[in-house]
Parts: sequence; C-alpha cells; structure tokens
Amino acid sequence: MPRSSRQASDRDGRATSLPLTGDSDLPTCNRPRASVRRVVVEGVRPAVDGGRFPIKRTVGESVEVDATVFADGHDRLTVVLEDRRVDSGAWREIGMVAVDAGVDRWAARFSVDAIGWHEYRVAAWIDRFGSWRHDLEVKSASGHDVSLELLEGAQLVRDAAARAGEAGRLEKPGHDSTGADTSARGLDAADWLIAQADRLSGFGSISDRVAAALADDLRAMMTAHSDRSRASRSRVFRVWVDRERARFGAWYEMFPRSAGPDANRSATFREAMTRLPAIADLGFDVLYLPPIHPIGVSFRKGRNNRLVAEPGDPGSPWAIGAEAGGHTAIDPGLGSFDDFHAFRDLAQRLRLEIALDLAWQCSPDHPWVREHPDWFRQRPDGTIKYAENPPKRYQDIYPLDFECDDWAALWRALRDVALFWIDQGIRIFRVDNPHTKAFPFWKWFIDEIRARQPETIFLSEAFTRPAPMHYLAKAGFTQSYTYFTWRNSKAEITEYFTDLSAAHVREYLRPNLFANTPDILHAYLQVGGRPAFEARLLLAAALGASYGIYSGFELAENRAVPGTEEYADSEKYQLRQWDWDRVGHIKELVARVNSIRRRHRALQSDWTLRFHATDNPEIIAFSKSAGNDTILTVVNLDPRYMQHGWVECPLQAAGQGGKTRDDSYLVRDLLDDTVYEWRGTWNYVRFDPGVRQGHMLRLERQGFHSRTA
Repeated sequence: MPRSSRQASDRDGRATSLPLTGDSDLPTCNRPRASVRRVVVEGVRPAVDGGRFPIKRTVGESVEVDATVFADGHDRLTVVLEDRRVDSGAWREIGMVAVDAGVDRWAARFSVDAIGWHEYRVAAWIDRFGSWRHDLEVKSASGHDVSLELLEGAQLVRDAAARAGEAGRLEKPGHDSTGADTSARGLDAADWLIAQADRLSGFGSISDRVAAALADDLRAMMTAHSDRSRASRSRVFRVWVDRERARFGAWYEMFPRSAGPDANRSATFREAMTRLPAIADLGFDVLYLPPIHPIGVSFRKGRNNRLVAEPGDPGSPWAIGAEAGGHTAIDPGLGSFDDFHAFRDLAQRLRLEIALDLAWQCSPDHPWVREHPDWFRQRPDGTIKYAENPPKRYQDIYPLDFECDDWAALWRALRDVALFWIDQGIRIFRVDNPHTKAFPFWKWFIDEIRARQPETIFLSEAFTRPAPMHYLAKAGFTQSYTYFTWRNSKAEITEYFTDLSAAHVREYLRPNLFANTPDILHAYLQVGGRPAFEARLLLAAALGASYGIYSGFELAENRAVPGTEEYADSEKYQLRQWDWDRVGHIKELVARVNSIRRRHRALQSDWTLRFHATDNPEIIAFSKSAGNDTILTVVNLDPRYMQHGWVECPLQAAGQGGKTRDDSYLVRDLLDDTVYEWRGTWNYVRFDPGVRQGHMLRLERQGFHSRTA
C-alpha cells in the first residue's frame, strides 16, 4: 500500500482511502507510542482576539492569567502558568489555583520586569500521585485495607525517582523550587525517592506506611518530579512591555516657532528654550512638537487656512518638505541641528521628554516628489493627487501611496526617517492620522522600530471610527487619542470610559486624553469660560493616567472661527505671541493637578477607574485606587451655575466597607489641602463656578472613627 494512503472501512463495510502524513491524521489515541493528553486547556485570558495580537504592560506591572482547565473523570490536576522573556529562553513556572471549581477556572499571575517581548502559556497534566494520595487518605480514614494502594503508590514514587535521575542531581542542599527540604537529607532526589518507595512497599505497619505516603516532603518532591509527558499546553500568548511613560504622563503641545521675541519671524530652537522652564514648572512630562521640518511653498496656506498665503505667512508645519529638505531636515526658521540639540538637552534637564510628530505626507516641494514620483497617487492627467477630506481640501499636501509598486522602498524610507530621529535622542512620536495609512505598514513599522529601540512610544492620532482606532492599538500603537473631547455630559463620560476600561479593551488600548488640540476647540470650551477649562482639566487629568493640553489651554483661550471647532488665528497657519500671565489663566490649577498626579499612584493607572452615584446629573464622581491610596474626584460639569447635591463615597475601596451612616471619617481635598469630616456613604458637595469647579479628595486612613467612640 502506498505511504500516502491507507485502506479503511466506513460504516457500510466499504473500503475508503484516507490520506496520511505519517500518522498525523490519526486521533492521538491511535498513534503508535503516542501519549494521550486527557487535559483540556481553553479560554485563556487575557488574550486579544484569541492571541492574534499581544497584550500590553509596563515594567513592574503584573499579568493576571486565568483559564478553563479540566479532564475526564475525577483525577486531580496540576495546572501551571509558564512565562518568560523572549530573549531569555527559559520558562518560569507558577502554580495556578482553582478560583471557581464549579466552572473549572484556574488563575495565577506573573510580573514583567524588563522592556520588550514576554510570553506566557498555561500547562496542565493529570496529578497521578495527588489523585492516589487523596484516595489513600479517604480510604485509610474509613478503615479500608490499603495495602494494595500502598504498592501502587510505591510504583508511582519509583517512576518519579527514574525521572529525577534523568534530570540529574539537585544543585545543592537547601530548599528546591517546590519548597521541599533537601538540606537535611544529604541524598540526591532519586535516591531519596527510592527510599520512600521502599518505605511504602516495606514491612512496616500500615499506619506508618500511610503516614509516610501522606508526608508533605514526599508530596513536594513528587510535585517537583511529576510526569509531564502527557501535559497539555495552551498556545503561546505575547506581552509587549513598555517603560512607565507609556502608561502615565502629562503632555504639553507647543509650536516652538511662536516662542520667540519677534512676532514677525519664526523663533529658533534656542529662542524657544526660554519657554521650557515655565512648561516644566507646570509639571508636564512630555513636550510634544508639531512637525519641525521645512515647509513647502507651493499652495502654502495663509492665515486662518486661507487658500492663498500672504508674504511672510509661515504655512502649515504639516506641509512637509521644501528646498531645504524633507523629513530628516529642520525648518531653517527654527535654526540648526545644534540648536535643536540644545533645546532637547535643556528639556531633559528639566525632566521634559521631547515628542516629535510623524506625518507621512509631503508638500509638492518635498524632495521625494521629484525623486520618487511613483510613491504618490497619480491622477489621469499625470498630476499628483493632493489630500482631501471632503469638503476640506489640502492642496499643500500630497499623501503617500502605501500600496504603490515600489511600496517596499517607501516603507523602508519611512522607517529610516524614524530611526534618524531616534539617533537624535527622540523616543516618543505622535503619529498624524495613522488610520489613513495601510494597517499592515504600521505593524511592520512599529515592530521594526521596537527591534532597534524598544523604549520608543507611539501615540496614535486617529480620530476615526472605533474599529480602525482599536485595530491600530492592537497592531502596536502604544497610546491612542480618544473621543474624550466630545464627551461632555455625565452620561456620555460614564458610558465612554466604562467601555474604555472594559477588561478586553484595556489589555491593548491605552487612552491619552487631550483636552484640546490645534484642530479641536470644542463648543463646551468656547462658551463655558474659565470654569469649563477647569472642569475639563480635572476630568482629563483624573480620568486618564495619560492626558495632554495644547498651549493656550492654561490661558483659557476660547476664540474660535464662528460655527466651527477651529481656533481663530490658529497657530497652524501663523505665528502667535501669548501673554502668559494674562487675566483668567489657570496655571496654578494645572501645576497643582500635575503635582497631585505625580505624588499619588492611584492616578497613574487607568485600571481601577470606578464611577459613583450622585443625585445631580451635573455632578460626576469617580475614583481610582492603588494600595492604600484612594482618590475620589468630583466635578461640576456646569460651567455657568452653582450646582450641589449628594455623592456616594467609595468606602469599600478605602478599606472602610464596614462603615455605617453613623461613622465619620476625614477626606482631604488635594487641590487646596482642605480637610472635611464626612459621615457614612452619602455626603454633600457644593460647587460655585469661579470659586470651585471640583474636588480631588483623598480618603484619609487616619481619622476614621465612630460617632459613639
């Protein structure tokens, strides 16, 4: 019979031909010398799309893994969680415990301690010794004759001794990985197990032999040398581990060209350095710069996005490329690379990390238009197609064609641009409109950059539909802009952030809550005045571990082009000089909030966000916790009128779940250090716009006391 097929009989007795590749088509139980794997491992969590995409963590965080594990019959199982750094090779092992025996759910956790790729999987096998030991204990306690059971156990122990012998001698006396005491024995594992087998099958009393069989040290040693030949394992799941800034940070966006002494020309980087101490004093961690490259002349936009620029109009920084160069050049108005390096170095000394904009598009004057016209989309008349987002038209920008015939060279060129700026000391990139570029490119691109510089952080500016926004996060983007700007009512905020903090979403999508951007000045800010800016600041900074503002927010700048969300006299198209001490600013509040965020771990993660009831729809309350640190934020969403009402306090999160309505305790408002005595679960708050727009309350563990104490 040919090796590629075999004869078999169907139900009617007729011969059928079945293809073979060795014995791979046979059920496991029919393969010669194959081991039967009776344990089923399924439903492993966390897993993004069944493990197709990695989950995300930052250094020092843990991964809580659970899985459904079961087998036929009543045998006991051993279930372990295995994890490793990909570059280490060796798997670590942590025993999993049954958290819900009724549904066969097992759980354990491991911590990640280094930037880069980590892996995990679940393994399980029949615990033959544990099953035998349980039965022996039950039978002996019931007075049954267990002499045969002891002989069965002795054979199990001898089998383990053989496995131990193959594994080699224990490295040194002491305690092995299971906790078994080896220092007092002075014997290697195999010899010690053989001695125990002899005790179980020997001529001592049944009670002594049973006691030896049930001894903890034998149980530990048998666990260490259990039979794993028939272990079942889940697929391998991946974790990408970032540095802390991927999880927590306050971002500030500025146009360095506007930070100079002369309103009629661009500031250089050295002149813009004078703004850095003030930004650092506000407590920001990341300073994000729009594109700093040469700006095209052809079809340059004028002030307020006029189609025709006037002499001296600087144009939009997103129209990248001119005679002075493209994506690896600096606009001449900003100075030289030496000036940029001086700007970067001062920022670093002030604890500000520079983030640059990656905008994969070109002005008609970009060198690539001349050198690689095939990288752009051609119109039927041979001209290059400019960018459009009907009814908006961007004649000063040519999109790149990510599926052109020369796509591989284009992709490599874009990768090399990012690597160039990494060589200049940049580790954070804000990516412009990634949803308008090919998704396969981003996965390849981010993997390429991480392989060379794993500390790199990518923020996705994809204001688009949920599905592509989420897919970009799965594909590797470190953080994502959100719809926060357009969520202003209590119901909108609660629903949206409940969705963002759902278990399956938070594994891959890290939100960055920008309260405004050069493109977005929401109507809430336009009409609400300073109280609206205070409310949105408190919401962004407390709801999100990562948040940001665009310069001018701290001045409560709210002038817009009528009927739009566009800033009037937008810095995108002209130079602006600001009076940073003008009446109505909220700089002190910004600095205070950022200081609170740095001091309190509860605000440095999004995973513990919980919303709490209020009896007024204009008042929103939510909390975050980390260990003993619980912060309750309460905000008046109405920027015009006084609002008051009752707020439910998260006593359970503060470790005071047993408090009654007669028990009092202290809460401290971190915004002004005022201490309030509250009582029970519900407490009264009042907010007057212009006086107080919200609280950031720490539930004090000192001072909790009973009214009758």
